[in-house]
Order: sequence, then C-alpha cells, then structure tokens
Amino acid sequence: MSASPYRGPSRRSPLPALLSVTAALCAAVLVGGCSPAAPPQPSPPSTRVTAGALAPKAANELEDDYQAVIENVLPSVVQIEADERLGSGIVYDDKGHIVTNAHVVGPARSFRVTVATGEAPMTARLVSSYPEQDLAVIRLESVPEGLRAAKFGDSSTVAVGQIVLAMGSPLGLSSSVTQGIVSAVGRTVTQSDPGGGTGATFGNMVQTSAPINPGNSGGALVNLDSEVIGIPTLAAVDPSLGEGAAPGIGFAIPVSMVRRIADQIITTGRVTDSGRAALGITGRTVLDDRYAPSGVAVVEVTQDGPADRAGLRAGDIVTKLGNTAITTITSLAEALASRQPGDKVTVTYQRDGSQRTAQVTLGEI
Repeated sequence: MSASPYRGPSRRSPLPALLSVTAALCAAVLVGGCSPAAPPQPSPPSTRVTAGALAPKAANELEDDYQAVIENVLPSVVQIEADERLGSGIVYDDKGHIVTNAHVVGPARSFRVTVATGEAPMTARLVSSYPEQDLAVIRLESVPEGLRAAKFGDSSTVAVGQIVLAMGSPLGLSSSVTQGIVSAVGRTVTQSDPGGGTGATFGNMVQTSAPINPGNSGGALVNLDSEVIGIPTLAAVDPSLGEGAAPGIGFAIPVSMVRRIADQIITTGRVTDSGRAALGITGRTVLDDRYAPSGVAVVEVTQDGPADRAGLRAGDIVTKLGNTAITTITSLAEALASRQPGDKVTVTYQRDGSQRTAQVTLGEI
C-alpha cells in the first residue's frame, strides 16, 4: 500500500454517499421419484414457496440485524468538540473514559462531549494522547446516569467480506450510521501531515468500504454482533481527484491496538508497551544522481538502541530491511510497521561507498 495517498479526513471532504443493500435468496427445487401406479400429485398450496416470497423476509431479517446493532452500540458513540476540531469517540468503560483519535483531540486539554441520547454537552479532560498510533483517551468530569460502555470485539475474528457499520458524527451530523464491508485486513498506511509531507505510519489496519468522512474519526466500526472492531481513522486520497477523498476506501485502527493503548493510558497515564518495532535511528530520505529516492540516511543513532548495538552510525544509508527495499523514510516506517519488537532482521546499508549488512534486534517505539 503506497504511503502517500492517505491522510486523515479533512473538513473539505464530500458529503457521505448513500449505500443500499439488496438481499437475494435462491429457492432450491426438490425432485422426488414417482410411482407408476399413481400419477404425481401437486404439492398442497401451503407448501409452495417462491424466491420472490423469501427475498423480502431475508431483507427484513438483515434490516432487523442492523437496527439491533444500532440500538446496542449507538448510545456508546459520542461527539467530541476540541477547539476547532470535531470528531467522535467511544465510551470505553463506566468510569467515563472515552477513546478517540489523537488527531481529534489535537493539542487541546478540555473538550465538549455530546452523547447519543441528546443531553447537553458535557466537559471532558484529556487523560493522555499517543500520536504514534493516533489514539487518545479523555474522561468525562461527570458521568451521566445510564452511560453505556461499548462492547469490544476480537481482531483475530475480523475477516474480509464481513458486514460492518460505521458510527460517528460526519460533518457534525451526530449519531450517523453508514454501512459497508471489511474490504481487507493487515493494511499498512501512512497519515499525511497537515503541514505537508508524511505523518505517522500504522500497521495492521482494517480497510472498509463504509464511508469515513470528517467527524467520523474516533468513532466506531461495528460488526453485526454489536462489537466494536476498530476506530475509523483515515480516508484514502485519490490524486486524480485533486487530493479529494477516494470513495469507498477507508481505514480503521484494529480493536486489539485500541485496547492495548487505552488500557495502558487508563492504568498508568502513558504508553509503555506500544507493540511497535523500532530501529532506533533518526533518518531522512536521500536522492541519487537522477534525483530519485534511494535510501534513508542515518542522521542520529539512539544511544544503546538497536541500530547502535548493531554497529550502525550517523552517515550510513539504509537501503534494505530484510528483503524489503528501503527508498524513503516512509518505506522504512512501513517496513517496521509489519514487524514486532524483538524481531531479528538483516539491515543492508552503505558506508563510504561500500555495501554492508548488520543483524539488528528491533526495539520498541
């Protein structure tokens, strides 16, 4: 997955498209043997069932499933106002903790939170933000009666083709629900930096066709078991549309990462175990004689970090991580996003015009 075409939803994205679901059911025809002594008799009228009669029933059942999920989960999805930012959040527990995106809270410390039941906005305070995974936790100053925590699912059971609903406040339209499917799992994507360039890189993302628009960030991606399976975070950008949103391509942080980060923030106030691999360098993209990206120059090595212990030093140019070619700082971040702390990997690099390799045990962000 190319890094550059992705960014967090901006307020300039188009209004959400309406999707429709059509359910169809094929009837099976049973054929039995006939006795020669008696001609076959027609089936009683009450036993004759046509596909046309079954299709509305199947559609009604799916509609009932949707409405049950909405009734179960939507009360746990809130709208968050932070300075000039507007986004969504999910009630995490009965103590008033709400999990959302770091880019929703931004630099703010205080927030206005509106719950789905329509009470007046309440005040919440920042517990901690973790931009490296675009997650944050805030807490309501006063917990209203009946506040309902969402049920969180299992990332290992998320599969391509599952029907999902996205819940949030796109363009300020609170308590909105759209539908789609899980389009892919295990995607690695890079967030655009509002000031230009690239931002954080995230691995193992859930790709969905459910529309993700401005204000959906931080909300809930939900399966038909009424379980949150991810937090909608990024929308794809189509360069051919003048950097406009690419319809039907959005990404959500998987619930496994959401719970890992949120639990640490709530328990200790900070993240001490990110589960994300690090090489332990500060680098920059370098260009070759044709001005094409050709590697990552090591600007600084973290003292006693993975690269330092493996013998890398400032001035080296990293060109491969394992079998993956490294041409830019973004490609290095994406390669690391697919690995785990403690993994052993061969790093290929150039020093003084010659190619070398080093065995590196990856650290943690």
